[in-house]
Amino acid sequence: MLKDLILDNLSRRIAHFDLDTFFVAVERTLDANLIGMPVLVGGKSTRSVVAAASYESREYGCHSAQPMSQALRLCPKAIVVTPKFDEYQRVSKLFHSILRDTSPVVESVGIDEAYVDLTGIPIANRFPYTKQWSTAGLVAENIRKRVRKELNIAVSACIAETKTTAKVGSDQAKPDGLIEIPAGKDREFLSLLPMRELPMVGPKLAGALSMAGVETIGDIASLNEQWLQQRFGRLGQLLFRRANGIDYNQVLTNARPARSISKETTFPNDVTDIEQLLKTLLIHSQKITRTLRNSNKRARTVSIKLRWDDFETVTRNYTLDRPTQSSRTVFNTGKKIVEKLCGECSKNIRPVRLIGIGVTNLIHDEIQLELDDLMERPNAKTTGGEIFETRIDTILDQINSRFGELTIHRGI
Repeated sequence: MLKDLILDNLSRRIAHFDLDTFFVAVERTLDANLIGMPVLVGGKSTRSVVAAASYESREYGCHSAQPMSQALRLCPKAIVVTPKFDEYQRVSKLFHSILRDTSPVVESVGIDEAYVDLTGIPIANRFPYTKQWSTAGLVAENIRKRVRKELNIAVSACIAETKTTAKVGSDQAKPDGLIEIPAGKDREFLSLLPMRELPMVGPKLAGALSMAGVETIGDIASLNEQWLQQRFGRLGQLLFRRANGIDYNQVLTNARPARSISKETTFPNDVTDIEQLLKTLLIHSQKITRTLRNSNKRARTVSIKLRWDDFETVTRNYTLDRPTQSSRTVFNTGKKIVEKLCGECSKNIRPVRLIGIGVTNLIHDEIQLELDDLMERPNAKTTGGEIFETRIDTILDQINSRFGELTIHRGI
């Protein structure tokens, strides 16, 4: 008896909490008339996309990331609500605060979801999935009740031994449910679910797996690990492990440093003038490099994203010789990529729906002058030039902080 209790206590208990249709739920706390109605959160222009769809609108085929025009064709009676992101952030902070009141080990993975490590709480290994809770289950249910009472929003959750299974399980618990998977039963729980329920299985991978006769996660778990690794590389090995309920990733309490910074714009009308694209690119370059400077970071790689009028999306990356936080360097690099994609000498380019620029491979702000820099005139290609450009950016930051966003900015 004591031996069983000790073994149970060593089992990892990881909970994943996910607020149900978060944006819609917040809007309903502000306007009770939306309760029970098909609701779409997003912009009201014909070029907008759906940020969130209520369960009532999903019955008509509506979903997030869908063009708003298409969603309204599917559900003409849907009520479109403009997003209130400040309110979403406020409620999100309250939600995460409730989680941290319960456990010191909380990992936020989004505005509306988080992992909570409940390991160490005594676990009764014999409890069925949903009929009766262990101590960890009671803790999770108490969290759900607090969220409902204090925020008037439903949250679904799953407790499992691994983060992957907990994430999958919380989706299965929706709407407004809790699933607890007994210790050692992750693989069994996953086995009958469709393979697309596994987070890493996208449409292309699903198509390739279907060719091998795979339909469920259990089918993946039954495949030969070596064959999966030969066929899909590192992804195949991870696929095999996750399908078998194996995931050693820990719940991380510390906030993860940003791995990238990006800005993008969807135009109200398709753009065929490259000068307009570059003006938008310049503004975004100044904003993301200001974030770099405020965070004491530099970036090694510049990324460009273009979406054409037919929704085809292309991305291109360029790694710099030296890390930067200069808006001029980021803009010039992005400009070269855009001109190459659009045609440098073409005034009337292929219609562009969206443009975005981002920086990745971030490092701490440390820059070292080299001997060659001391012997050359400062320019964008030297470290001395980088320092000079960054000083200009810093002065612009100070002016804009005092008098308003983009009161003064660089020219193309």
